[in-house]
Amino acid sequence: MRSILFACYYWTATVFYALSAVMLSILPGRRPMAGAIKLYTHRMMWGMRAIAGIEIEVKGKERLPQGAFIIGAKHHSWGDGFVLYSSVDNMTFVTGDHMDKFPLIGGLLRKMGAIIVDNCGGPEARNALATSAAKANEEGKRILIFPEGNLARPGEHFRYRSGVYFMARDFGLPVVPVATNLGLFWQQQDFNKTPGKATVEFLDPIKPGDDKNAFLRKLRDVVETRSQELIAEATGTPVEPSVLVPTPDELRKMQAREAAA
Repeated sequence: MRSILFACYYWTATVFYALSAVMLSILPGRRPMAGAIKLYTHRMMWGMRAIAGIEIEVKGKERLPQGAFIIGAKHHSWGDGFVLYSSVDNMTFVTGDHMDKFPLIGGLLRKMGAIIVDNCGGPEARNALATSAAKANEEGKRILIFPEGNLARPGEHFRYRSGVYFMARDFGLPVVPVATNLGLFWQQQDFNKTPGKATVEFLDPIKPGDDKNAFLRKLRDVVETRSQELIAEATGTPVEPSVLVPTPDELRKMQAREAAA
């Protein structure tokens, strides 16, 4: 019943605030529309707690640097965005170009200053990241990126992509890793919600350095290790390392190489 009630609340609130954002986007500047989106995320946090029964504990906010920085977060759930956007001021985010397929959404995201990149990656995606990140950096914004580029199940992870490294290196910004166990209670895009206490934790900032692979390994290790610890704390089970899962594209390439061998 909680899941049904939350779904009704979720879509009602989403449609209402989306229409509000469309109307406010006519006004000059981003502040009115950004205020509506911020209020929307707070309302969704209330709905997660009061309706779905998911209490969110946000830890480690004292670790956030002053000024601009990048948030490199674990992505378990649609709920991640609500938690992070409601917890950090003056934030923009990186999202895939698949959002352009939804009516009006692409225009709203650009008005908000979101960084929209090609899901397939490559030089064009990196150039889009560099251009948009430069503007966000000039405005002192905090940039949210999910380095895996996919929603992972608890206990699993995808390859960490290099976009977060290049943004951090090019603009000299620290990266704040974020660990979570929210997927235990709201997994990926699932309809069913499980009541309980979830934790989202900001970890110590890290700097990119000159070695891309070393940076990505460090980011992956701290995010995955702490996320697995949070999962173990919530479930009362031993800490297990997360398992690397190939994306469908990576799986097809692996199969093609095996077939050609």
